[in-house]
Amino acid sequence: MSKPSRRPNREEIKAQRKERKRAQKALREELKGKGFNISSHSTISNHKCEFRSVEEESAARNEAVLEQLKVFRGKLPVLLRRLSKIPDPRNPKKTKHKLTVLLMCGILVFVLQMSSSREATREMSRPMFWKNLKSVFPELEDVPHHDTLKRLLEQIDVGEIESTQIELVREWIRKKKFRRYLINGCYPIAMDGTQKLARHWLWDEECLERTVGSGETSKRQYYVYVLQANLAFQGGLSIPLMSEFLTYLQDSSVNSKQDCELKAFHRLAARIKEAFPALGIIVLMDGLYPNGPVMERCRQYEWQYMIVLQDKSLSTVHGEFDAISELEPKNRYTSLWGNRRQRFRWANGIEYSFGSNGKKREMIHVVACKGSWQEIEKGGTQIVQKSGRHLWVSSEPLNRLNLHERCNLGARSRWTIETGFLVEKHHGYQYEHCFSYDWNVMKGYHYLMQVGHMFNVMARYSERLVRIVKDTGIRGLIRFVRESISSPWLDRDWIKEQLAAPFQLRLV
Repeated sequence: MSKPSRRPNREEIKAQRKERKRAQKALREELKGKGFNISSHSTISNHKCEFRSVEEESAARNEAVLEQLKVFRGKLPVLLRRLSKIPDPRNPKKTKHKLTVLLMCGILVFVLQMSSSREATREMSRPMFWKNLKSVFPELEDVPHHDTLKRLLEQIDVGEIESTQIELVREWIRKKKFRRYLINGCYPIAMDGTQKLARHWLWDEECLERTVGSGETSKRQYYVYVLQANLAFQGGLSIPLMSEFLTYLQDSSVNSKQDCELKAFHRLAARIKEAFPALGIIVLMDGLYPNGPVMERCRQYEWQYMIVLQDKSLSTVHGEFDAISELEPKNRYTSLWGNRRQRFRWANGIEYSFGSNGKKREMIHVVACKGSWQEIEKGGTQIVQKSGRHLWVSSEPLNRLNLHERCNLGARSRWTIETGFLVEKHHGYQYEHCFSYDWNVMKGYHYLMQVGHMFNVMARYSERLVRIVKDTGIRGLIRFVRESISSPWLDRDWIKEQLAAPFQLRLV
């Protein structure tokens, strides 16, 4: 005779789920009563389509197309002016498409999230798609084949595409679009590296290399790695700013060298300083970067920084921090943030020595934040206590007045660049797709993708699209816009009339 199953049946599972929801609601109410500010997690609306007629859907599609592409359209004069400065190496007598038109089409591929160059060629050459697209962008004269763009990217300096992106960001900064997001009056820039693609054959001499596996199963792998800098504002707003590709370098001796993220940091920092020489900047970096040369470079450029300090990094700094914080009991502060109770302790004026024989010194400041919170256990109804600890190196002295801004609004916003990588890799931008095994073309597509992503981020945080994004999500909005352009939904005369009116971008 078999034993009865101990596994809960369907009714018991439903009862457990209901009980867990009740426990979660009771915990939220209890925390609110204690003064915690519990914010609900925003999700896409769960309801049937709200359109009651074809006319309503048509009006909504026209509005979505107009507002989504207005951000791109609003900066088109700056974009065209900057792109037109790129030298065109092609023979003018054999040129059918302008350089600006080809690069605009390349950016629109990523704005509308097409998965490959072949799909872009097929979709953009559909008569209805191209006719509707021209109603928004009359500058597009004729639909080009995407191979034409690839041949152009082989010959031009693709770094000029990134210069165009920087010029657009500089224009938004000049117009104070991000003023409400500043940290201590500085623009927060997060830096982090990520792998773009990997292959088991050497397709270009610039590729980095490594060995994966061990023993007989080990293989040589060749990959592309990029150090990225993003404007990382509070609330999740992260805007691609600049990329630095790591390459396989050959030194003057017989031995060969390979690039690394720390070397790339100094090159990227120099380029950012050249592009924004007078801009107040606070750099947000992970646990790879707390070292003397990085902090020295930031001081030379008059940049502030908040850098993650790992337990095994800078042992002498850890020792001094523990000693000073014990001697300074007034350097303590407890606060509530979200659903967490935070306990800060900090130590100012720690002298860090580095270089040969410790001849170089930097004055740094360290803060530790221990957060504790309550949540309902997974699959159960019991309240469990959670905790976490964060440690940062700061360039500026710390006090009770600037802890929240520098730590919670600044240092913690570094995660937005990692979220940006996730979006570019898995949410429609095809970050890991090579597009071409020509190094220059591959980089060109990367820069076009960054510009397209930047426009979509700005549209996502536009006041005019908040309601639509809340209902559909950003990927749903882009899909909605692309379907509308592909079909005979658009009222082209109304679109032209609306585009003639002045446009001002307002962020939420």
